[in-house]
Order: sequence, then C-alpha cells, then structure tokens
Amino acid sequence: MSNRRRAGLLAAACGAGLMAGLLSVAHAETLADAIALAYQTNPTLQQQRASARIVDEGVVQAKTGFRPTVGVTADITGSETDPPGGRANVKTSGSSATLSVSQPLYTGGRVSATLSAAEADVLAARENLRAVEQSVLVSVVQAYVDVRRDQERLRIAKENVAVLQRQLEESKARFDVGEITRTDVAQSQARLASAKAGLSAAQAQLEISRASYSAVVGQTPGDLAPEPSLAGLLPGAVDQAFDAAQTTNPGVTAAKYNEEAAAARVAVARAGYRPTVSARAGLGYSAGRTAGVGSQFDDYSRTISGGITASVPIFTGGLTTSQVRAATERENAARGATESAKRTAIQQVSNAWSNLTASRAALVSNEEQVRASRIAFEGVRQEQQVGLRTTLDVLNAQLELSNAEVALVGARRDEYLASAVVLQAMGQLGVSKLSSTSTAYDPKASYDRVTHSVGWVPWEPVVEAIDKVGAPSVKPASRPSNGAN
Repeated sequence: MSNRRRAGLLAAACGAGLMAGLLSVAHAETLADAIALAYQTNPTLQQQRASARIVDEGVVQAKTGFRPTVGVTADITGSETDPPGGRANVKTSGSSATLSVSQPLYTGGRVSATLSAAEADVLAARENLRAVEQSVLVSVVQAYVDVRRDQERLRIAKENVAVLQRQLEESKARFDVGEITRTDVAQSQARLASAKAGLSAAQAQLEISRASYSAVVGQTPGDLAPEPSLAGLLPGAVDQAFDAAQTTNPGVTAAKYNEEAAAARVAVARAGYRPTVSARAGLGYSAGRTAGVGSQFDDYSRTISGGITASVPIFTGGLTTSQVRAATERENAARGATESAKRTAIQQVSNAWSNLTASRAALVSNEEQVRASRIAFEGVRQEQQVGLRTTLDVLNAQLELSNAEVALVGARRDEYLASAVVLQAMGQLGVSKLSSTSTAYDPKASYDRVTHSVGWVPWEPVVEAIDKVGAPSVKPASRPSNGAN
C-alpha cells in the first residue's frame, strides 16, 4: 500500500471518529434511552422472564393428563441347558416386542383442576414479572436522577471553589494594602479548604452514582438530558391512586391469582375420593427358537389386547382426607395473603403520596430559598465594598447560597423519584409510558408457543369435558390468553 493510500485511510478514520464524537456530544442520553437499554439487558428482568416461562410449562404438563401415552418394550432372552447322560446341549432363544397405548378417560376432575391451578399460576407469574419490571424501572429512574443530581452538585461545588478562590485573592490584596486583617485572610483560606473537600466528596459521590447507573442500565452514563415530566401520568387526588392500586397493583393481582390456584388445588385433592377410568390397548410380537440334536424349530406369535380399567378408591388410610385438609388451609392462607397484599398496596400508595406531597413542598421552598440567597449574597458583597459588611459576612452568604443550590438540586431529584414511586404503587409504571421507543415484553407469546407445541391430540377437548362431569367444582379462573395483545 502506498504512503498516499495510507494517509487517505488515516484521514478518513480520523474524520469518522471526529464525526462520531460530535454526534455523541450533540445527542444527549435521555431517560427513555436508559429505560430502553435496561429493559432489554437488565439481568434481573431476564431472570424473571425465564421464571415466568418455566411456569408456562406447568400448563403443558397439566394438559398431558388428557392425552394418551404410547410406549414400546422389547426383550431378548437366551439360555443353554446341559442335560445329564451325555446328551447334546439344548439352546433356547427368544425375543418379544410390545406396543402399548393408554388413554385416560376420566380422572374424577383431578386433571381439570390441576389445569385450572396451572393457568392461575401462569397469571400470577405474569403479575410477579410486572412487579419486577416496575421495580427495575424505578431503579433506572433513581439511577438516572441520582447521576444528574450529583453532576449538578459537582458543578455547584466547582463554582463554589472558584468563587472562594477569587475571594481569597481579593482578601490577600486588601490585606496587602491594610484594609483588612490577617484574620479575614485566614477565614477565606479556611472556607476555600472546606470547599475543596466538598468538591472531592462531590466527585466521589458522582462516581458512586455512575457505578450504580452502569449496574442497572448496562452502560456508563454520558451527557444526560433533563428527565421528562411525570405530572401527566399522576392522578389528581390520592383517592384515585388508592382505587387504581386495588385493581392494577401487581402484588394485589398476583395474590388474587394465587388464591384461585389454591382453590383449584383443593379440587385436586377432593378428586382423590372419585373413581378413575382409562383405556388401554397393546400389540405384541414374540419369537422363540430351540436348537438341539435332532431338534430345531421356531415359534412366532402375535398378541392384540385391549381393555378399560376403572379404579375406585375405598380406603386410603386417611391420606386423601389429610390432603384435602392441607389444601383447604393453603387456600385460607392464600385468601389471607390477598387481603394482606391489598393493605400493603394501600400503605405503599399512602407512603408514596405523602413523600410526593412533601417533596413538592420542599421543592417550592428550596426554589424560594435559592432566589433569596442569591439576592442576599449580591447585597452582602456590595455592602462589603463600602465597608458595611465583613469578609466573614460574605463567606457566610456564599455558603448559604451554595447550600441552598445543593438543596434545590436534591429536592428536584426527590420530587421526580417520588412521582415514579407513586406510579409504581398504583401498578401503572409501564415501560411504554416512560419510553415510547421500547416494545413491551409479551409473556403471552411464550405461552402460546409452548401450549401449541407437539403433544396435542384432536380428542383432548372431549376428554377434558368428560373429566369435568360430576367433578368437584372449581372457581372459574381467568385463563391466560394466547398470542400478543
């Protein structure tokens, strides 16, 4: 390759790198970008989605109780007999193969109830997934606003150091001409040293927040754009938040589905009192061979068998009764868990709304404090120049202004995070509301795929209908829907 060619490629590479750098600077990372990345790559979410897919398999496994089972057995034998009297050995060999088919016809409602419990488990798993999704989204929001808060704190700390550095230089100049004493210079030096320590602390805190952001989102934060307002998503009154939490809080809805599953498992246990009926059929082949002196022959046979078997439990030593009692108590526990989930949701909404109200009030107060502190600082500086204020007065005014600005930055962060937590308590913190470019994960797609996999037989609905005849009643559960919304 010629030198001119190398120079051209190098220039093109440098130009591309420069353009990429300019584009990265021009395009600040937004909260929607962070949420979209975390929603696709966060390991906690990936783990919970896999757990939900595992629960989907429970429906498939329950449906196998309506389906036939087919098996093949094969056997090969051989023997050699050494008779007395010096006669020739007798060798015998044989082989057999059997194809068997078994079809459940009636299980007393056990399989139907097991299927209802599995379907309720799927719905509960989806709500648990939604709860984890909301928790991760809150973590992303918190990490985002924490980084922005600490970036602002670092900026304020740098400005404070710069102001105090100028104040120290001014104090030294005035000391040289005899306008102030060494005490004034020492006060300026002390405040500057304190400000530099605060700057170091602000830098460390920013790095900590950046590390937390990387852990949740999956990449190091760059230039973060201001977060969008959540005011449009929040209810106008706390009563609306309470009502929403009763129906959309994932903890409440998951508890309701768990209660449905527990009720179905009571029916599973009660099915142990009822008879079961199944049909079976078999086709077998066997062959035998005997070899000896003057004797050699083969035997072949084919066997076809079939039948219907009915089994009626008469005495189980109290096992079935004990299982029913245990399942009933589990249902009682699940019912109590539902009520507990409702109370917890109300508490979460109450706490989150109180924090939001307090944060909003603090934000208003801090904005007024910053405005007044800035006016006071400018006034003290002007008064110092005409001898009405001391150096310490100026330093105190600067400190109050810096503290007020830091408090305002923290108040903005607290108010935004409190808004997100209110939406989480209501159960309405969805990824589509925070990131319009993200496609929500659809657990129904996995459910549809596994429930329509190999194994289904045409007569399965008929067997399911027969199995429900005279079976213990099961509270109708909301069945998982197939396909995406």
